[in-house]
Amino acid sequence: MPTYYIKHLTKYSYSNFVIDGANQIMLYPIVDDHQKVINQKITVSNNPKIETYTDFYGNTVGSFMNIEPHNHLSITSEIEVLTTEKLFPQDTVAVDEQWEALKTLKNNIEFINFLKYKSFDGTEAIFEFIANHDLTRLTPFKIVLEFCEYIYKKFTYSQGITTVDSKLDDVWKLKAGVCQDFANILLQMVRMLGIPARYVSGYICPNDANTRGEGATHAWIEAYIPFYGWIGIDPTNNAIASDHHVKLAVGRHYADCAPVKGVFKGDVDDELFVMVKVSTKKNSNDGLVFPVSTEKSIDNSYRLNLELVQQQQQQQ
Repeated sequence: MPTYYIKHLTKYSYSNFVIDGANQIMLYPIVDDHQKVINQKITVSNNPKIETYTDFYGNTVGSFMNIEPHNHLSITSEIEVLTTEKLFPQDTVAVDEQWEALKTLKNNIEFINFLKYKSFDGTEAIFEFIANHDLTRLTPFKIVLEFCEYIYKKFTYSQGITTVDSKLDDVWKLKAGVCQDFANILLQMVRMLGIPARYVSGYICPNDANTRGEGATHAWIEAYIPFYGWIGIDPTNNAIASDHHVKLAVGRHYADCAPVKGVFKGDVDDELFVMVKVSTKKNSNDGLVFPVSTEKSIDNSYRLNLELVQQQQQQQ
């Protein structure tokens, strides 16, 4: 049962003063049987009051206003969280029984939103890929793992070539990207099988494996396995989500889970700095602070674009 200490810094710097900033944060780890938040402190510049509520998908969402003129917005989240391992599906129920169970979910309001897939340039190829698999032999769990491995082997992990706004067509053509891109592709593939799948945002924590996705928020999917429930699948690392994964939010897609988003009034340029550090030792993140000045060019454009629409400008 590892304990992780996570510090997540987000800072927007504006070229002039803005007003009436309305912001939403989804930085609160999900609390369930496998994840317990021991302590969390969220600090926002100008110390606005943060109101929280639970959204349709069970995520904790915070919202706050910065009405007075300001030329920067900084958000610091410090978390101490305990995780426990989740047992894998035993996968002993007959294959045909599992696929029949999935068919009964298509009109279930709990799963409808997680079964809709988008048609894109890769749709036809994916359907051909599915047709080459014997679904009378493979259980839903096994084929999801095969699709996860397919993305891990066929797509190159490459930072800086995609952004949060990159379309599925672009990622499919490039066969490259970062964790969000891989999660988005796997999400469509699994839904095309008739298996409910949802997007997950969170953090990947240090372990003995050579994990990819550290230093920023991470993304993976959860697939619904009959007679078991939701299980996390991480195509970036070709792994089943474990006690090294800390969940922040789940939803239909990234827009439902964006760690930070908001609007403001002002005709300005903005710069973003984002950094995440995860440690297994208390106080090890104390030295992680905002830089005196931020640079527009960050080595990881995924980090640069990670927060949805990044403070969209509302000019008046």
